[in-house]
Amino acid sequence: MSGTNRTPAQLRNMFGANLRFLAADYPSISALSRELGINRTQFNRYLSGESFPRPDVLSRICDFFGVDARVLLEPVEEISSESAAASGYWLREFMGETVRHVPEEALPGGFYHFTRRSFVRDGEFVRGLAFVQRVGSDTYLRGYEPKMALAMQGIPASPSAREFRGFVLRIEDGLGSIVTRRHGMTGSFNYLTRVTSFQNNFWVGYVARTVRETSSGTRMTRLVYEHIGNDWPQVMQVARSAGFCSFEELLPFHQRLLQPEDPFR
Repeated sequence: MSGTNRTPAQLRNMFGANLRFLAADYPSISALSRELGINRTQFNRYLSGESFPRPDVLSRICDFFGVDARVLLEPVEEISSESAAASGYWLREFMGETVRHVPEEALPGGFYHFTRRSFVRDGEFVRGLAFVQRVGSDTYLRGYEPKMALAMQGIPASPSAREFRGFVLRIEDGLGSIVTRRHGMTGSFNYLTRVTSFQNNFWVGYVARTVRETSSGTRMTRLVYEHIGNDWPQVMQVARSAGFCSFEELLPFHQRLLQPEDPFR
């Protein structure tokens, strides 16, 4: 239908189908609509193609899911594929489909409980939530920095300032991801490999900050990801405890994998 005049009904149906695709990885439509600041009943009308959002609401939805206004005209899977720089000639053999395609079994979609040593508070650790979702053949993650971590750097602790997003790639026998806050305010490179566990739901690796070298301070530390899927009670439990904590407050298997007594190399 590209290049043709669309009727209002066709635009609503295309947007509704794209919105259902984007929302499929979220366990609760009620929670998603609250996070977007949209009335649940009205959000359901968008999903069904019965109604269409105002321009400001459309902009908010596009910003949230990391897409553009082509969600009105084209299937979102095609938008993602066409807009990926890595699919171009220059990087196709280096960061193309074989690298960008992360199978569900390699990194399942849903929520992850992550832990690492704090970069800004000596002797403390950070725990939080990250969410992994797929758009077309690409895999993305998003989450929020602890409020206290931003406050210590003099940065307003608003949800917009705290949010980070990134994309995931297959690298050798593990997974790499480039993660930044809005407008590249901060950035990091994460690398994870799966480890043997009872439920096969743990990954361990490291996170490296994109900051200048100093004589003191840590720029790289071990990182643990635990897949908790869409278990909403467990998700809420981790969300309530997110932020700084002591080593003793971490779950036992997280303690074992972080190995704080062994220097990171």
